[in-house]
Amino acid sequence: MANGRGTLVVISGPAGSGKGTVLGELMEMHPNYVFSVSATTRSPRPGEIDGKHYFFITRGEFDRRVAEGDFLEHAEYVGNCYGTLRPFVEEMLSEGKNVLLDIEVNGAMQVREKFPEALLIFLTPPDYTTLAKRLRGRHTETEEIIEKRLAASLTELEKACEYDYLVVNCDGRARVAADEIDRMVTTRPAKDRERIKEFIKKFRK
Repeated sequence: MANGRGTLVVISGPAGSGKGTVLGELMEMHPNYVFSVSATTRSPRPGEIDGKHYFFITRGEFDRRVAEGDFLEHAEYVGNCYGTLRPFVEEMLSEGKNVLLDIEVNGAMQVREKFPEALLIFLTPPDYTTLAKRLRGRHTETEEIIEKRLAASLTELEKACEYDYLVVNCDGRARVAADEIDRMVTTRPAKDRERIKEFIKKFRK
């Protein structure tokens, strides 16, 4: 953090990497972290509050703000648009907050292009076997969908070399992973792309 300004921290990782749990631990332990509120064109679900869960806006306003450059990243999914509003992020950073952004790899690359000072961290299980066990252990998806998620995870992992750091989230050690993320944000250790490349090779075996 320079001159009291916070850091934009982008977290990516495959389904089953435990992003939600790790980020929850991080915000519980360190109050200076806040979760980025995304904008969406979909309708609010019961219990969702505008400005807390999402910024709910019309498709027309979304398209206009895209054209005006207000989004750090955006995408369309199942007919609805989602994106990260730069003004909200800038406001939180100016207050000294570290802003956490949980997005997939394509969105992370958009953020890197538009906000190069952002810190990109890839969160992953320790190995392919652990990832498969976690996905099947949720008992929420068919085997076909799980296989698709596992295949997608390998594609996502190849992008990890384009991130600043890689954090391994072992079972039952979410707090350790959260501490490691905070250490990277606060101390900015030297990047070790070779270590990441070696991890990717071992993960796929």
